[in-house]
Amino acid sequence: MSISIRLPDGSERPFDAPPTGLDVAMSIGTGLAKAALAIKVDGEMRDLTRVIEQDADVEIITGKSPEALELLRHDAAHVMAEAVQELYPDTQVTIGPAIDNGFYYDFARDEPFKPEDLEKIEAKMREIVKRDEPIAREVWDRNEAIEWFKAQGEAYKAEIIADLPEGETITVYRQGQFVDLCRGPHLPSTGKLGKAFKLMKLAGAYWRGDSNNAMLQRIYGTAWTSDKELKAYLTQLEEAEKRDHRRLGKQLDLFHIQDEAVGQVFWHPKGYTLFRQLEAYVREKIDARNYVEVKTPLLMDRKLWEASGHWDKYRENMFIAEVDEGSNETRMLAVKPMNCPGHVQLYANTLHSYRDLPLRMAEFGACHRYEPSGALHGLMRVRGFIMDDAHIFCTPEQLPTEAAEAGKLIFEMYRELGFDEVEVKLATRPEQRIGSDAIWDRAEGELKQACEMMGVDYVVAEGDGAFYGPKLEFTLYDAIGRGWQCGTVQVDFNLPERFGIEYVAEDGSRQRPAMLHRAILGSLERFIGILIEQYAGALPLWLAPVQVAVTTIVSDADDYAREVVAALKQSGIRAELDIRNEKINRKIREHSNNKVPAIFVLGRNEAEDAQVTIRRLGQKQQKTLALTDAIALLQAEIRERRRPQSDAG
Repeated sequence: MSISIRLPDGSERPFDAPPTGLDVAMSIGTGLAKAALAIKVDGEMRDLTRVIEQDADVEIITGKSPEALELLRHDAAHVMAEAVQELYPDTQVTIGPAIDNGFYYDFARDEPFKPEDLEKIEAKMREIVKRDEPIAREVWDRNEAIEWFKAQGEAYKAEIIADLPEGETITVYRQGQFVDLCRGPHLPSTGKLGKAFKLMKLAGAYWRGDSNNAMLQRIYGTAWTSDKELKAYLTQLEEAEKRDHRRLGKQLDLFHIQDEAVGQVFWHPKGYTLFRQLEAYVREKIDARNYVEVKTPLLMDRKLWEASGHWDKYRENMFIAEVDEGSNETRMLAVKPMNCPGHVQLYANTLHSYRDLPLRMAEFGACHRYEPSGALHGLMRVRGFIMDDAHIFCTPEQLPTEAAEAGKLIFEMYRELGFDEVEVKLATRPEQRIGSDAIWDRAEGELKQACEMMGVDYVVAEGDGAFYGPKLEFTLYDAIGRGWQCGTVQVDFNLPERFGIEYVAEDGSRQRPAMLHRAILGSLERFIGILIEQYAGALPLWLAPVQVAVTTIVSDADDYAREVVAALKQSGIRAELDIRNEKINRKIREHSNNKVPAIFVLGRNEAEDAQVTIRRLGQKQQKTLALTDAIALLQAEIRERRRPQSDAG
């Protein structure tokens, strides 16, 4: 039986018998065969040793392929599980996937792991890699597999197999004495994993994520294709720890979170000043683009959420309130998790003409969503937040232009906020969706057209759209290379249809408007967390809660310091007075630690000549200017929204 293999360069290779992936690689060259990790057959990842039984398009996966990293991380999880069972034979293995930046495996063991155990496990993993054990795929009978795992004391694996659909192919992988249930694919041998991995931390996890089930022990690790990549990642983690917004939020007296309001933020005066500055910035931008700002209720009847589809699709993430209305009548209300149904109600309250469109409706909406307590993370993941939300109601013909203009605004604001690298993803139709393929084709086509109008490239994220429509996702990258998905532009033909909203077209007919959901920063709380980490707390002058600290060298300058603070505030600059009886170096050090962008140092000479000596955060040099000139200098910097500078930069 001859087989024809088509390679990515378009060439074809004939084989007299069905070849393995390794055979294909060998036919190209021994160097490629040595570097090969797996293959893609008609787009499906497979083990290198699997036989290709029919004509197919084949790609050889090496360490340089984009798919290699996930493959390595998956195998790292299996090697870790093998190491754990060699060191602690009483341990059951459960599930161990690859994840962003690494991998984990959940273990069932009576005795808890200790941090020092990670070193032993990692050393054993390196030993297993050095042994270069072949990794072999085997297909087992379902019932025999269940009985075998039970006999090994692996109750969790037996349960997984029992829960698989009838007819599912049961595959296990054997490496040395270790056998694990897995769909694969895997590396040809443990030696291919290399040494660029590290175990990171311990955590608890419920079996299958259900708090009613047993608590398991999770070990997290990271794995990379090279030592250089591993070192870069660990360096990034160290830098991220220094920039952690939770630590800086406490140090800079910005906010706190406590158990009596889980997942919600207590803003301190300085933190709320930052919050209001960011809100004012968004408002300035949308006012210039003819948005109208609205406010919708926090609590709304379940009927509204049933009509919108959220009661069906999103109820587990909503906070519900049951209210006794008297006369044996109760009403079910929901705290809004999003603003869109409320905005549709505002639109529906008035009959609109085509002349009214596009109608750009914005709200700093207070939203609440249930997040599991284990998922909460400072400002980055909360239960209560303010969203810079907007919904654009427009004619279908206006849709691409409005989507493009929303995208341009997102790019402009990210750039001014200090983020120059932004990636756009087009999230397309998910498997579970509403609406016809024709509607989805049209919606996705209009977002592609919007990207062309913006002049930006995009990556397609297959199946990541919302159930009601596709979206553009804007991911910004911070100073240490981390990506944060914040902005979105989503097409929605669903809510206008569900709520029956209309506009009067030019010919007098009633037509259905198109609807765009648009967020720029997303959650303001989360974006502030991102900003704090982007700038390591040293925010640009225009955003800083305290822009200038006015401090004195001698008490003779105290009255002049008060005049300076008054003049700064009169000029719209946020200033703080420091006339404490402390040494000037200590006062400067404290204000620098508090990341105040500018410090005015005043002595007798400055008081006599109506001058100030300016020290800028991150700069060694200082300069003395007339007070009026210093104020004008800062006002210009604030107006232009310049980024912080340092002598090093």
